[in-house]
Amino acid sequence: MKNDKTTIRAWAMFDWANSAYNLVITSTIFPAYYTIITTTAERGDQVSFFGWTFTNTALSNYALCAAYLIMALMLPVLSSSADFRGNKKVFLKFFTYLGGIACAGLFFFKLETLELGIICFALAAMGYIGGVMFNNSYLPEIASEDQQDRVSAKGFAYGYVGSVLLQIVCFVFVLKPELFGITDGSFPARLSFLLVGIWWIVFAQIPFRKLPRGSANHARIEKSKVNNGFEELLKVWRQLKSITRLKRFLFAFFFYSMGVQTIMLVAAGFGEKILRLGTSKLIAIILVIQIVAILGALVMSYFAKKIGNIKVIMFVLSIWIGVCVAAYFVQNEFQFYIIAAVVGLVMGGIQSISRSTYSKFLPANTPDTASFFSFYDVTEKIAIVIGLFSFAYIEEFTGNMRNSAISLAGFFIVGLLVLLSLLLLKEEKSVSHN
Repeated sequence: MKNDKTTIRAWAMFDWANSAYNLVITSTIFPAYYTIITTTAERGDQVSFFGWTFTNTALSNYALCAAYLIMALMLPVLSSSADFRGNKKVFLKFFTYLGGIACAGLFFFKLETLELGIICFALAAMGYIGGVMFNNSYLPEIASEDQQDRVSAKGFAYGYVGSVLLQIVCFVFVLKPELFGITDGSFPARLSFLLVGIWWIVFAQIPFRKLPRGSANHARIEKSKVNNGFEELLKVWRQLKSITRLKRFLFAFFFYSMGVQTIMLVAAGFGEKILRLGTSKLIAIILVIQIVAILGALVMSYFAKKIGNIKVIMFVLSIWIGVCVAAYFVQNEFQFYIIAAVVGLVMGGIQSISRSTYSKFLPANTPDTASFFSFYDVTEKIAIVIGLFSFAYIEEFTGNMRNSAISLAGFFIVGLLVLLSLLLLKEEKSVSHN
């Protein structure tokens, strides 16, 4: 039954559970810890990974690239299996446990175990990616179209609140280790990674109990269709060809996701490497971002109802372009704080509205939601691979992360132009019908 309050709350709790990974591992403690321990007097910011030498931040970005690329290739097969078996919850559980255990494995990450750390870092990302895709695919099943903006925003709001709560706990360990008799300087950060894994797995049990097993249209799986899950993507693509609005939106989403997701993944590393902010200041900044993001997601959901999703996303993209330019010129921590506050305001909003906009553009009564959301997530993951790779490559090629930051503005500009064409298309159809 759609719009059931208990089911929606349980679904939102998945964001509560896994957003701790997003905050602690990708945004605050791990990037700062990683940059600090891999920057040495002997080698500077160069590290050796299985005998290959990389710039430290470029290596972590390449590892994320690999994780996102693997998932982009795997998701079509997995979503195909989920649709035919009707067992998407099995995959939701698998990726949750993969991500949670990998985060816990980061407890053993030190400079001398760099290879282990990078592998766990990549596996945690894979767990997060897979979990988000299968959780997203529940949205059109648990909420009617008129409620999807609100429910999507609720999920992100739960995620921000949950992640901030755990971040505060980790914050105490990192800033006041003496209160707990901790003398090993690396222990508070590594303990934080362990706590993320536990938090992720424990709170995920709530949606595991309440969410339905999978789509009601499941049938006995056909081996050939699982072996060639990309047939499902091709089927979705054929349907997209006749749905102009959805096709154009995905094209725009592809380009602006290169910028949005890359900025979110590299922001903390940028702050540490360019401005030497330190772990405590980075945590404080990201906490502010998360709190502001709660407001941003809810405010943009409100304005989407008033003026439409596409107009809201276009306005937000204009702000993201300004963020990229400002990051190139930032010189001190106060300026970085201002940029961070702006990022927080638009970060949650664009994710929430993008997810619900895609859901709204899906054909009515679509049974294979996992396949459609697989296409959405594959689009996003390939965009992230390109965005992260270009960011890492430009940094290594030019020796300056600022150049990487400003280059992302180009992705936002293309996305904005495509959305403008979509808006004009909608207006043309409105006029022709009148």
